[in-house]
Amino acid sequence: MRVLPEVLAPGLRVVFAAPAVGECAADRGHYYAGPGNAFWQLLYEAELTPQLLEANQDSTVQMYGVGLADVVRDKDDTDPRFDVAGFVARMERHEPRWVAFNGKQVAQAVARELGHPRPALGPLDWRIGSAEVFVLPSSSGANRRRDYDGRPRRIDWWRELADYVR
Repeated sequence: MRVLPEVLAPGLRVVFAAPAVGECAADRGHYYAGPGNAFWQLLYEAELTPQLLEANQDSTVQMYGVGLADVVRDKDDTDPRFDVAGFVARMERHEPRWVAFNGKQVAQAVARELGHPRPALGPLDWRIGSAEVFVLPSSSGANRRRDYDGRPRRIDWWRELADYVR
């Protein structure tokens, strides 16, 4: 498994954290580049960017106060590992206002390692460094349901996050 360079800078409004870069995204060299991944559409529809970006524009999100990171940084083909300590250290160093987990899987792994209860979607009552924490339904194309913890659409959660971030 390959690791993409994270898109981080001090003081971002929100950093989106994923479990790991998918194989297709890694092959294409850009975050959320897999077919069916709705990340860029959700980001735009939630009005976190003023225009619809494409995966090959991932390095430009910083100009909108958005960062991209993944929690799995210690990867090999047989045993990808969550690097929660490294992720927390990077968030403490960059001090975003919000950390938004793109999916419950990564949020649950981080919560478990930090000694917090299993999180649901939405804002959490704990922080990573100084950053407030929000859990979003995954933007993955495989995550197509009729109910997202009581809401019929993923975008409803993304818009709630945008309200907090603004």
